[in-house]
Amino acid sequence: MPRTSKSGQRIVSAVLLMLVATLAGCAQNEASLASISSDPLPTKVPSGTELVFADQNEETQTLMRASGQQEKVASDTTYANFLGGPEILEAIRGDAVDLAYVGDTPPIQAQASGELVPIVAALRTSAPDYQLAVRRGLDINRLEQLKGRKIAFAEGTGRQPFVLRALEKAGLTEQDVELVPLDVENFPDAIETGQVDVAPLNEPHFTRYMGLSGAAAVPGDQLSGLSNGLHYLYVRGGALADDAKAAAIRDFVQRWVAAHQWSLDNPEQWVQAYHVDTQQLSAADGMNVVKAQGEVTFPPLDQKLIALQQETVDVIYRSGALPEKLDAHKEFVTKFDPAIAAAVEQVGASRGGR
Repeated sequence: MPRTSKSGQRIVSAVLLMLVATLAGCAQNEASLASISSDPLPTKVPSGTELVFADQNEETQTLMRASGQQEKVASDTTYANFLGGPEILEAIRGDAVDLAYVGDTPPIQAQASGELVPIVAALRTSAPDYQLAVRRGLDINRLEQLKGRKIAFAEGTGRQPFVLRALEKAGLTEQDVELVPLDVENFPDAIETGQVDVAPLNEPHFTRYMGLSGAAAVPGDQLSGLSNGLHYLYVRGGALADDAKAAAIRDFVQRWVAAHQWSLDNPEQWVQAYHVDTQQLSAADGMNVVKAQGEVTFPPLDQKLIALQQETVDVIYRSGALPEKLDAHKEFVTKFDPAIAAAVEQVGASRGGR
């Protein structure tokens, strides 16, 4: 057997210590999740309770203010803007934010890294979260034509399983394409300048790109099954362990449901406040974005929903991006569901088909 140098021994020891610490942290998080899940959900929000919300594209803060729900929030809630789930997770690790609105992949990333960041509420759209923008001068009409192409890719975001599902549907593997790792904020520039051939873009970036001369996209009928349309509110575990913050999060979740339903009931006002005034789209383009999301519901935090999340876990696992197959049940704290149900009933929202 080859001899190991002292420096090599130190490296091995350090790796083992890190592994032990990670496993211990995971075990501790599982115990904490069990406690957080079983403890009654506080309802009283003490005066001066503060929450920091991790926003993306300034969407949630604009929604809460335009709908009038921000004035009704029981806590002192402030907003910090981020671009993508990985940045938000780093902020959660640093205790800089308490809750965030994300796609279906950041909770998986959090679980895989041993962080306790459980899901407390869900929103689902019937249309895909992303569109596959194609660089100008190139036509891709079928997913099979992705073979050999450069595709913008961001692990830990909803774009990851979206692209992986597209490859699986086309009968392709990651070796059949060139996945170009980029930060989410660089996707629009990368497709506009031709650095990549294809980029999964969400709104308002996709509509803005399609307004450019010669812009193209994979036809929408090719995207069926690539997205489950799920979006989540997920929460820093330490915030849920704090009774004051937990009560404030419960209140915020209910106001958040009401704000979204306001946007559905008042699309012109929402388009003006966000798509026109904030994102600088035309009113017509903004209305197209709203219509493109399809039906919006607030699904129950039940086994059916968890099974959908497990399917996303499995897609990422099959790609080799997860060291082990994770259990999606451990990503949820379902005791917020009665509060969500009450808010849905109060504002006339929908929980979707059962």
